[in-house]
Amino acid sequence: MVNGVSSRELRVSDAEREHVVGLLQKAIGMGLLTLEEFTDRTDVALSSRTRAELNVVLADLPGMTHPEMRVRGGQWGRQPAGPPLPGEPMVLSSGCGSSITRNGYWQVPRSMLIRSKWGSGVNLDFTEAVFEHERLDMRIEVTGGAVTLRLPDGASVSLNDLNTRMGASVNDRVGFQGRQGTPQIVVSGDLSMAALTIKGPRR
Repeated sequence: MVNGVSSRELRVSDAEREHVVGLLQKAIGMGLLTLEEFTDRTDVALSSRTRAELNVVLADLPGMTHPEMRVRGGQWGRQPAGPPLPGEPMVLSSGCGSSITRNGYWQVPRSMLIRSKWGSGVNLDFTEAVFEHERLDMRIEVTGGAVTLRLPDGASVSLNDLNTRMGASVNDRVGFQGRQGTPQIVVSGDLSMAALTIKGPRR
């Protein structure tokens, strides 16, 4: 009980939501969840307002507790989620009004899952990134906002498995689609009421 409010009813922040998504990500690597179950539970986690709502997505997962999220002096404590386990996707997620950005030097795994609902933008700059593999499988689940992918010279893109709905648009400014090249970015998923723009390196 904190200031007369049950700990279960305390509000959670974006940081806590992202931490739980990280735990769900680990559950995939352990074989505890399918990708569909992960997607459903991530939706719940990102829309959770209270600790009780957030706890639901971890309740039946052995070992997926989060003691880091205990109350300390009326404030939430948190430990950052660890890196993805081998074979599981890197998950980047944002909620309403927040953004996702990657630029400069960073390591690109074999697969990524990008989730954003009414965020302020997704900006992924791969021009200085280090790819672990020649092919990147990227699943996009974005509603509202804009997604910008900035790719290095010589890269190629496949959008055959990307569904666009409700006014969503795709703009390949350089012509990465339909050509041979590495790294190859294979984009799938759902884009709704959002715009995907593919750019080349800054000149």
